[in-house]
Amino acid sequence: MITGTVVNTAAVVAGTVLGLTVGKRVKEEHKDGVIKAMGLAVIVLGIKMAFEEHDFFPVIVSIVIGTFIGELADIEGKLEGVGERIKKRMGSDSSTFVLGFVTASVLFCVGSLTIIGCIKDGLMNDPSVLYVKSLLDGVSSMILASMLGVGVIFSAVIIFVYQGLLSLLAFNLRFLLDEPVYMNGISVVGGVLIVGIGISMTGIMRFKSANMLPALFIIPLYDYLAGIL
Repeated sequence: MITGTVVNTAAVVAGTVLGLTVGKRVKEEHKDGVIKAMGLAVIVLGIKMAFEEHDFFPVIVSIVIGTFIGELADIEGKLEGVGERIKKRMGSDSSTFVLGFVTASVLFCVGSLTIIGCIKDGLMNDPSVLYVKSLLDGVSSMILASMLGVGVIFSAVIIFVYQGLLSLLAFNLRFLLDEPVYMNGISVVGGVLIVGIGISMTGIMRFKSANMLPALFIIPLYDYLAGIL
């Protein structure tokens, strides 16, 4: 039921270890240039996701409500707090430890690929989508770790818990597969969140992308209620 999540978690750990090994040989100024370039690529990925066919008004409503909930719950602050505690226990003096942990956690958990993969794995015992995601996340974690350090590896814990819970709750989320509008909505909202992550990575502006995560669950609920009213 959570086979895909286990493989995904292992891929991130392996990618991070490889990135840390290779990253030691790369100068800081080169890492900075690469992370900004990757930020631009992430922005393009987010824009591509955001262009799925879906009315944008529900997306705006979902992002506003979801972000408000996230701000009240201070999801980003809690993630950063977890990162800081892990950093202290590890005795790390890396200035990018928390950034690596939060960025990787959000990046690997946002997107319709995560939702679809977890539902298929949990409901149909089909981890194929998460296997594809594992490959992508493994490469991404290698790149992130080489630039942001060891904090990235601890995002594997977030991935395991988050995706594992989604797979276990997949039966109650099965309606997401019934109509394309649900997955399109999740893709558009996820795209907006990923654009925020990319902008933060380039250093243009700092977005609390983790506080926007509840919007991913608001949009399918909005679409469901709109369909029955």
